[in-house]
Amino acid sequence: MRLGTYTCVVAPDSLACKLYGRDMVLERHRHRYEVNPKYHRQLTKAGLKISGMSPDGKLAEMVELPEHPYFIATQFHPEFKSRPIKAHPLFRGLVKAALEFAEKK
Repeated sequence: MRLGTYTCVVAPDSLACKLYGRDMVLERHRHRYEVNPKYHRQLTKAGLKISGMSPDGKLAEMVELPEHPYFIATQFHPEFKSRPIKAHPLFRGLVKAALEFAEKK
């Protein structure tokens, strides 16, 4: 089980980096699952962007679909660090993307 706070290196050309405003973050984990590293190349070739990695470059922490208005998946739990008056950057980004989508309709 991966439990506790871990460092995530955020890709500089990613939506995640734009939302966080930095290229390294600390996030809380509580899970047993990982993206199998032997499939990283195949997944990125198919269009998935690995936008966050462990500092050693072995574990995918965040992925994005660049062609989607807002698709970010994480191995960590942003809700653990979110508060009613200080939302986590990924949640703020989701709400912003939803409002922009609604305005287009």
